[in-house]
Amino acid sequence: MSRKTFAFLLLLVASACAKPAPTYETDIKPLLQASCVSCHVEGGIAPFALTTFEQARAQKDAIADAVASRRMPPYLAGEGCTEYSDDQRLTADQLALVAAWANAGAPQGTPSNASEVAVPPFSNTLPRVDLELALPAPYTPLQSPDDYHCFVLDWSAQVDQYVTGFNVQPGNARVVHHVIAFLIQPDKVQQTLDLDAAEAGPGYTCFGGPGGNNASVSWLGSWAPGSQATMYPEGTGLLIKPGSKVVLQVHYNTTAAPVGQRADQTKVELALADTVQKRAWIMPWSSPDWARNHHMPIPAGEPDVVHSWSLDPTQVLSYLTSQQLVNGVGFRIYAAGFHQHLLGTRGRLEINRADGSKECLLDVPRWDFHWQRNYRFSKMKPFKPGDLLGITCHWDNSAENQPVFDGVKREARDVNWGEGTADEMCLGIFYISE
Repeated sequence: MSRKTFAFLLLLVASACAKPAPTYETDIKPLLQASCVSCHVEGGIAPFALTTFEQARAQKDAIADAVASRRMPPYLAGEGCTEYSDDQRLTADQLALVAAWANAGAPQGTPSNASEVAVPPFSNTLPRVDLELALPAPYTPLQSPDDYHCFVLDWSAQVDQYVTGFNVQPGNARVVHHVIAFLIQPDKVQQTLDLDAAEAGPGYTCFGGPGGNNASVSWLGSWAPGSQATMYPEGTGLLIKPGSKVVLQVHYNTTAAPVGQRADQTKVELALADTVQKRAWIMPWSSPDWARNHHMPIPAGEPDVVHSWSLDPTQVLSYLTSQQLVNGVGFRIYAAGFHQHLLGTRGRLEINRADGSKECLLDVPRWDFHWQRNYRFSKMKPFKPGDLLGITCHWDNSAENQPVFDGVKREARDVNWGEGTADEMCLGIFYISE
């Protein structure tokens, strides 16, 4: 057999074995529906919709680039740390599929029906809603492109109740970028009311937290576009005492909504119970020395500033949880979150076991302030007295990494812990129970 004939046969075999190019209908549409259209929908916060073939084809290169760089979907938990029950990261095979589809010219394939079937609007609610808390009146963001605003919501129950499920229904999905609900204990309510009264109009401006001593404030839950309604682990719940308040912090981004279409009246949906088997708490975790004494220096010009801290929380668990959990006893960790501001670059939460081993809870290799969420573990993590709960944060305070305010890039300056937009934080957030 001649070399020419042999080469021709190899070409035929390769052609026969080559996989056909992926198509929108068979391969890409299911991925977009599962991971993208909760934001990329008409009227959503994303800058363009991806609910039809024509829309996806027009954005094929942007889609391929965004998923290859892991900017989208905005799931910041890194690989190789632990397993999460809500993992939205695309697999390596899925990334390759998107790249091959874009490189092939974004073929449509054969529609499942004669005409394009529109993707139904993203619907997300709790299986049972016992209470809704809404902004008392519509609010129109005053600052552009980002407005961080806090609203004080009344808690009218006259008896103890437990929150067992949490969800947010954005009033205007084009501008609501993320929401955090903070639980304000009765003894700190007046401080919060003073913040509200000091600023005209509904609510007050806030950024890193609800204001005041943020290190001692608990969360009821958080939401970002694409988040699912959350029922907390079975048998657990967050106690709310009579006389408490809820502060709803809303991050508004106005780039996707023209002036005149930015009014919002977001609401929170809650599932409630009178009793639970295990009392739970969403526990902020950070060095008191950083928050109280501002001993978290981030010098101007430094491209990689690192601060780490660890402690056994069972020593002070009663204080940290407003007496919901007791000192000296182990607890369960079900989920973890992470919080920095605009100079943050990466961070890590882990358990340093008493036997010398380490267990990663959350590794964020590419921090992005605009995509905050909690990450729920596939399996609960037990924490025992003698273990240490550790947090590490990195920041880039170089001249090249400064945020832009009012169209002007800020000059690098020394930064420390603080509530303001130009300050920083290093905070872990854990859902724990007895």
